[in-house]
Amino acid sequence: MRLFLALTLALSAAATPPASADPTPNPPGSNPPGPHLPAPTGRHPVGTTSLHLVDTSRADPWVPSSRRELMVSLFYPAASARGPRRQYLTPTESRAVLEEAGLTALPPDALSAVRTHSVVDARPAGRPRSRPLVVLSPGFKRPRATLTALAEDLASHDYVVVVVDHTHENVATTFPDGRVAPCAACDQPHDPAFWEELERGRAADVSFVLDQVTGPLRHRSGAALVDPERIAMGGHSVGGASSLAALAADPRLRAGVDVDGTITAASSTARPFLLLGRADNYAPGTPGAGNWAEVWPSLTGWRRWLVVAGMEHASFTDLGVLGPQLGVDFGADVSGERGAAITRAHVRAFFDLHLRGEPQPLLDRPSPRYPEVAVVGS
Repeated sequence: MRLFLALTLALSAAATPPASADPTPNPPGSNPPGPHLPAPTGRHPVGTTSLHLVDTSRADPWVPSSRRELMVSLFYPAASARGPRRQYLTPTESRAVLEEAGLTALPPDALSAVRTHSVVDARPAGRPRSRPLVVLSPGFKRPRATLTALAEDLASHDYVVVVVDHTHENVATTFPDGRVAPCAACDQPHDPAFWEELERGRAADVSFVLDQVTGPLRHRSGAALVDPERIAMGGHSVGGASSLAALAADPRLRAGVDVDGTITAASSTARPFLLLGRADNYAPGTPGAGNWAEVWPSLTGWRRWLVVAGMEHASFTDLGVLGPQLGVDFGADVSGERGAAITRAHVRAFFDLHLRGEPQPLLDRPSPRYPEVAVVGS
């Protein structure tokens, strides 16, 4: 399922407008009133900055008359929790996301009032070139903000995280000069060739972002912390599926994670790869959109195939948490907070193993802490 905010979502009659932004935000580590993301679980406060990148060597795949232009969010361990918190989405982006999903009963700026836990342009904590880097890619039509809770959690555990907005594949991308790029790819025929092009294009985006973060921007805020020898990628939906194409295209990526994404662009890798998805879509032998059984033989290195009972497509992202807070029922048996905890724990365990060399029994066998998760392939 490519879209995880479907038009069939039910709105609760008890839905209320979100609280307005608080000029004195709650400290990271606490959950404030109103729509909010779960607090990071690591010991560090989290800093964040936005980067506007232009690839002058490459045309935009969806608007060929323009150069490829990207917005990315950088998250990193910070020295202080003091300062203004990151805005989740602009009102324009919030309206676009809700309109695309058919959620017109909600205030159009509902998602711009979401409380985050990252401090804008906070001073980084740590020595230069001392932290692993993880690149995250969101699902089709989804803004990069929808992976904020995962990014903040990883950063609180001593990672630098870059989350990429893939321009014209998202309902709205806002640039620093106020321009808002619409979803040009949304009007394309969504056949297998489209998804292959999308995945390979995202791989190219990721390589360009790595060029910038480890090159010209390596002294910019949290980018100075990046260890260029320890880089990996993950993502949700087509963003996760694109991780396999990115590993094939860029040797700097040491490992990849696909969270609930059907892989279209055929590829193989001997580098570590994690498949983490819904049991009712990706368990072996389950009919539906999942094709992981076909992909599995092409993963020739360390590999794991994990499925989670009771979660829906949105459960692996911020919207699994925010939907119920705003009165939207995704139909998941697992709560939004629980879904976030499962996703963050298993994704972080994968990166801890393959970027830090720390053993992770959580990925090898069932855990009493997470009985919803089954290891179906290794």
